[in-house]
Amino acid sequence: MKECAELYQQKTGVKVQVTAGPEEAWIDSAQTDADVVFGGAEYMLTQFDLEHKGFLLPGSRVELYDRAVGILVRPGNPKHIHDVADLARPGVHLLDVNGAGQTGLWEDLAGRKGLIPAVFSNITVSVANSAEGMKEWSTRSEIDAWINYESWAKRLTGKAELVRLPESERLYRGTPAAIASRSTSQDQARSFLTFLQSPQAHAIFVKWGWR
Repeated sequence: MKECAELYQQKTGVKVQVTAGPEEAWIDSAQTDADVVFGGAEYMLTQFDLEHKGFLLPGSRVELYDRAVGILVRPGNPKHIHDVADLARPGVHLLDVNGAGQTGLWEDLAGRKGLIPAVFSNITVSVANSAEGMKEWSTRSEIDAWINYESWAKRLTGKAELVRLPESERLYRGTPAAIASRSTSQDQARSFLTFLQSPQAHAIFVKWGWR
């Protein structure tokens, strides 16, 4: 999103400031200065809309691009994890992020294989957001795997490797965006959303792991 914002500024001269992170880090300032809100999964923006009635402009929501879920493992894949069934083996330690677009990913994957109890028993730590997940991944060497989006392998280059799931087993979640009702620049916000749906913006998302 930040790279798209930079390209949009180069093309139009309009600066787009992207603020990411847990909602509590930006919601107060967003009450007065937000123009666009985007989420890491469709349910996230729906949940935001339910919790902040009237914040999003009705009819302005668009779906950008979806991204696949995979398994992040340690460099070299020392536990030889190649599929969801391997996550249910005794002695495999898992990281679970119960938020930030990742809520329920492990359950959805394990449920297809009848492995929910076995995979759950291997979850070593659950955290609320991706920032906490990255901290745990970096400081707890006993964690072997993290069910997460394939795009995160690019953010963790050198710290994690990606195990891609077969297409028949792969999950996808979307990336929605909508205009803030209180925006004083709604025409520019619409213009930015239109740009995000362009081939140029799509190429940036693909580069970073989206489909």
